[in-house]
Amino acid sequence: MSYNLKKMELKKAGSKYQSVMIVDDCEIDNYINEIIIKKAGFAENVYKHSGALGSLEFLKNIAMLNYTDLDLLPSVLFLDINMPVLDGFQFLDELNNFPTQLNRKIKIVILSSSANPSDIKKASQYKQVVKFLHKPLTKEDLYNLN
Repeated sequence: MSYNLKKMELKKAGSKYQSVMIVDDCEIDNYINEIIIKKAGFAENVYKHSGALGSLEFLKNIAMLNYTDLDLLPSVLFLDINMPVLDGFQFLDELNNFPTQLNRKIKIVILSSSANPSDIKKASQYKQVVKFLHKPLTKEDLYNLN
């Protein structure tokens, strides 16, 4: 069986995306957001990471394993800004060093409790960032994502 047929079998009818990723240091937020994403039919698979370093390594490994077919990568990555060790902006800076094909594949949605206008402005300067959402994530937020 070809990879594409397997991929199609994994994806539930009605799911907008095969997979998305959540990068947030709060495990409770990750759990709640995963439930919202799945119940809304937004994605079949939700990769959750509680740290930016681990998520960057995960993305590097997928890209290296399957460089010619990047369908295993998440289509949307929900990124918190305020995290220990490596914050969301540092994550975005590191992601900029990834191959161009990978950066084009992943849409970044900032999902943060920050209401600081400078955070919103700074996030808009990254070409991968398509939206800045305030926690908590809602079904309406997901429906309004392109």
